[in-house]
Amino acid sequence: MPSQKPVYCPICGHTLTEREEGGRLRPACDNCGYVHFVNPVPGVGMLIEMDGGVVLIKRRNPPNQGKWTLPSGFVEADESAEEAAVREAEEETGLKTEIIELAAINSFPEGPPVSGIMVFYRMRPIGGQLQAGDDATEARVFAPDELPLLPFRTHREMIAEWLENHVERSANMPIHKPASIHIRLTQSSDAEQVMGLLALIPANRHLTDEEWAAVRLRLQESPLVEVYVAETTDSPSLIVGCCALSVVRGLTEGGGLLNDMAVLPLYQRRGVGAELLEVVMRRAGELNLRTLWVNTHRANDQARAFYAKLGFRTGEMMRLKIR
Repeated sequence: MPSQKPVYCPICGHTLTEREEGGRLRPACDNCGYVHFVNPVPGVGMLIEMDGGVVLIKRRNPPNQGKWTLPSGFVEADESAEEAAVREAEEETGLKTEIIELAAINSFPEGPPVSGIMVFYRMRPIGGQLQAGDDATEARVFAPDELPLLPFRTHREMIAEWLENHVERSANMPIHKPASIHIRLTQSSDAEQVMGLLALIPANRHLTDEEWAAVRLRLQESPLVEVYVAETTDSPSLIVGCCALSVVRGLTEGGGLLNDMAVLPLYQRRGVGAELLEVVMRRAGELNLRTLWVNTHRANDQARAFYAKLGFRTGEMMRLKIR
């Protein structure tokens, strides 16, 4: 989500201008040469295994106040990520813990509220008493089959990976299988998860708050756009991908625009995108659309190669960028 740009130089106090540094326009000071770089903030997330389940806290403060999440927090300047994990775990759950292993590293360029890098640790209690503290109003252990849907994307992905590994450890055998998903049209209750997916698309990261509000409105009300989601069949279910089909009708023919396709990083290269596009292409046939377009200017090289494998050709459409 958009972040405020600084106005004055923190070194000399002069008004900042902009200049290109490292391939991007950045706030810079013409007086002393200072350049303002916006770097991700490091945070830690704690997957505390206890009594056969995992510890969640109910958040006391925004964002997502009143919802269950993994204990998490930001790393202080004078501590390591491991020290921050142990400290935050005790502050939020009352438990003294030790780290079992580094579980995952994820990033959230979409916020909220700022871009960050999340380091997740598997942990176990070695003392203390489970109770809410600091940023929590409740703390409790959830069994694998009763876990709620977590509001933060990185937390959802961590729980999904933990559940998969939990099954492997319980069965004492590795499981390497594609994601078990089904494709369906989006519902109003899917808005938060779909918006989180859309925020993963690099071209969407510079949208303003007003533009995001318009996206939410179109998602829920536009009859011209059909949004399909890929949802896991496990419990709790998780939306792991989405794709939008916009129908364009001319006087002599109709076409469809494929746009805003995204898959959670954990579920990429597991057939999710292919299943989404298969359903969307079948729907295009039902609507008697003669052509499907995809905006490859919003795609990276990996996505372009994926579309090429499906038969999409380049160079057949002229493009005018209005703004």
